[in-house]
Amino acid sequence: MKLKRRETEIFTLSFLDCICCGFGAVILLLVLSNGGEAPILEDTREALNGQVSKLEAELYEIRGETDVYNRYLKGRIEQLSEEKARLARLQGELTSIRGQFQASQRNGASVNQEEGDLVAAYQKLTAEMQRLLSQSNRRATRESVGGIPVDSEYIIFVIDTSPSMTEFHWNVAERTLREILDMYPRVRGLQVMDDEGKYMFSTSARRWLTDSETQRAQIVAKFPKWHPYSNSSPVEGIEQAMEDFPTANKKISIYVFGDDFTGPSVQDVLDRVDQLNHTANGVRRVRIHAIGFPTNDEVSFAARMRFGALMRALCERNGGTFVGLNH
Repeated sequence: MKLKRRETEIFTLSFLDCICCGFGAVILLLVLSNGGEAPILEDTREALNGQVSKLEAELYEIRGETDVYNRYLKGRIEQLSEEKARLARLQGELTSIRGQFQASQRNGASVNQEEGDLVAAYQKLTAEMQRLLSQSNRRATRESVGGIPVDSEYIIFVIDTSPSMTEFHWNVAERTLREILDMYPRVRGLQVMDDEGKYMFSTSARRWLTDSETQRAQIVAKFPKWHPYSNSSPVEGIEQAMEDFPTANKKISIYVFGDDFTGPSVQDVLDRVDQLNHTANGVRRVRIHAIGFPTNDEVSFAARMRFGALMRALCERNGGTFVGLNH
């Protein structure tokens, strides 16, 4: 008997069950895997948001610093502009000063003739000054000492306190001050001011210091360290002295100490002092004396010669004596 062979079926129910289970497992895996990605994406989003916020904060900070630097830069630019303007002004002043210096050099030729006269005057007055200094330990009892009248009841010192005086002649100036005080046994009042009219004792402005041994000692003690600013022109001090102290029925002498004159015009000074020092009836109010100190190379030749010419003429017009020191 011949057996009939059974045909095999591929797509059976069991096979379909296996296929469905496999697909179901894959779908389950996909579902499970997608459920784990959601928290990760959320965390990533929050992290990115945090970085964005941090970057925005840094951007605001950078913008703030940029504003600060912009303001600083603007301030520096304005300061640079001011410095450039100041530099331009200084350059203009330097040009003006150079022009004045060149003009002074040109004017130097005009004072050469006066220089010869001054040298001759210095030589004549040296002997008189030496004789005057030799009497420093005695009080004057005559009407004149060393050619200087000492009949005044009130004396005012107008002293140049510029560096050319304080650095090179201050010891000699102090000694000269002592010697002039010694020429007057006693006066009714005295005063000391610089060549710009500032008083040695500021509390005594416009009033006389009472003469006494104590007062003279205070003046001499303060003198070495008394160095107020000076423009090397005695004009202001002389004018201040004559304006601050009425001269009715008073014999007043002004003693000028200096070594150079930087004012604009000798003749203007002479005219101004003539106007102040004479009353309506032509009577002279004060007597003006001057002590000229030797100068050094730091003082221009023209300034030295102009001081000598001014003081000599000023003393001659106002009843005083000009003494030039040579040491």
